[in-house]
Amino acid sequence: MKTVLRLMSFVSEYWFMLLLAFVCLVLGTAFAIAIPRVLGDGIDTVLGSGKSSFLIIAAVVIIAASALRGVAGYGQRYYAEVVSQRVSYKVRNALYERLQRLSFAFHDRSQTGQLMSRATVDVEAIRMFFGMGLLGMAQLLLMFLGVTYMLLAMDWKLALFTIFFVIPVTWLASSFGTRIRPIWLKVQAMLGFMGTTIEESLAGVGVVKAFSRQKEESRKFSAQATTLYGEQMNAARLLAFNMPAMVFLISIPTAVILWYGGREVIAGNMTVGQVTQFILYVGLLMMPIRRLGMMVNLFSRTVSAGQRILEILDTESAVLEKTDAIEMDRVRGQVSFQNVSFSYDTISPALKNVSFEVQPGQMVALLGGSGSGKSTVVNLLARFYDVSGGKITVDGIDIRDVTLSSLRKNVVAAQQDVFLFSSTIRENIAYGAVDAGMEQIIEVARAAHLHDFIQALPDGYDTWVGERGDTLSGGEKQRLSIARTLLVNPSILILDDSTASVDSETEKLIRQALDSLIKERTTFVITHRVPIIQNADLILMFQDGELVEQGKHSELITRDSIYREIYESQLMISQDSGEDLVEE
Repeated sequence: MKTVLRLMSFVSEYWFMLLLAFVCLVLGTAFAIAIPRVLGDGIDTVLGSGKSSFLIIAAVVIIAASALRGVAGYGQRYYAEVVSQRVSYKVRNALYERLQRLSFAFHDRSQTGQLMSRATVDVEAIRMFFGMGLLGMAQLLLMFLGVTYMLLAMDWKLALFTIFFVIPVTWLASSFGTRIRPIWLKVQAMLGFMGTTIEESLAGVGVVKAFSRQKEESRKFSAQATTLYGEQMNAARLLAFNMPAMVFLISIPTAVILWYGGREVIAGNMTVGQVTQFILYVGLLMMPIRRLGMMVNLFSRTVSAGQRILEILDTESAVLEKTDAIEMDRVRGQVSFQNVSFSYDTISPALKNVSFEVQPGQMVALLGGSGSGKSTVVNLLARFYDVSGGKITVDGIDIRDVTLSSLRKNVVAAQQDVFLFSSTIRENIAYGAVDAGMEQIIEVARAAHLHDFIQALPDGYDTWVGERGDTLSGGEKQRLSIARTLLVNPSILILDDSTASVDSETEKLIRQALDSLIKERTTFVITHRVPIIQNADLILMFQDGELVEQGKHSELITRDSIYREIYESQLMISQDSGEDLVEE
């Protein structure tokens, strides 16, 4: 119930429309309750007077009441649907906004399929509850109270007999909800797992086919589908038993009314019209009580879905802005790491007491093996994660004291794993600077040596990029990523292995373009290739999360250093391949 009450906070803006829906519900219920009374009184009047004209009057009144009930029902359904659609819109947007604001740490441990399931299946379950379940339960309560009053007013003994048999139906519906709720939790979780499996297999279809793993992937999906099928069949069995059982229990009062009411009519204690009213009122109760199972089912699914959605909405980002965070203007680019330590899992440190200082406009090269900590350095600089110890300053300001948006306008990274959106090349380049003009887009495309390639395409800059940029080669995606980064014109530029997927000739062209572009900004370059960093102002060598060496190429090459070993090994490889390692 706590979950539903929290979800009700999303309705606060639409209380007036919900009130209108409730008013229509009350009116529709009142007209529905009035119809058996009019019919019963009409029967008694005709039988007492022998005038059939009263039947015509009763028929007209019943038709009018039914028409008004229909109008009220329309209003109830329309306003309830408006509220449900707006609530789902609000919940979906709140969920999406929260997912956008959560830190990298959250997304590192989350499955895409599960998040997609919560944003679609779970939100739809909440929409259905506010569209049908909430007012449906209110209608059932009002109908039960109204019918109970009418029955007690006619014959309290027969009324108690009738109501007594409603209690087992109510108990059956409530126990049904208790039993089916954990099943729906499992079903919704399995839908998330299946979504993840589908997303991974489709995104990695090339790997699947390359290693001939189609059968294995099909078996994995089939196993999950089988588990989902089993849980859904458990729910179906409960539904199949619940509905007939309620129908059977509801039919018992009808038999009691015929037996007891018939005797009372013979004895002169009740009229035929009153017995007819009793039977009609029981029939009137039957539909909402039969729907009670569906209402409980909706309630159970809403609780399950609400728990999964609120879990996301309640998650606090590991990277938070201070309430008094300041807006950072364009910075000069002075960067300082002061005894910085960091761990992704609080167990194994990724960085250990790293300290260095970079002056504005300098080019910094970060070297090291996989897992050495070089990528962690730039992730911390952009504040994708927060340091565990020490601090990072830009122009002397602790980056934790500034807003994230202003920091990331100054610190922009061309990621190693290039992600492109299903859009045009022009829109992908201008993703971080949507107001950029065409001349600016072409300028950065030229700088990244991408312009000639784009011009050769049938639609030029309006060429549509396929999902994840699969229509482009690795080198083309890397150059587009560089162009996208340069268009933002950051004060601090991060190139994360940005030349890893290009051939030597393209790499040389990109390096020449970057030589003129990095002069006005502080640049961090992560790479395993020595040639691109020989002219760096500062080389940082990482090993097992520690900064083991730092200096210029000319300094490190003269020492008995790890950098020298890497340089000499690459020199031997380049000589064997006929490449020139030395910068021109």
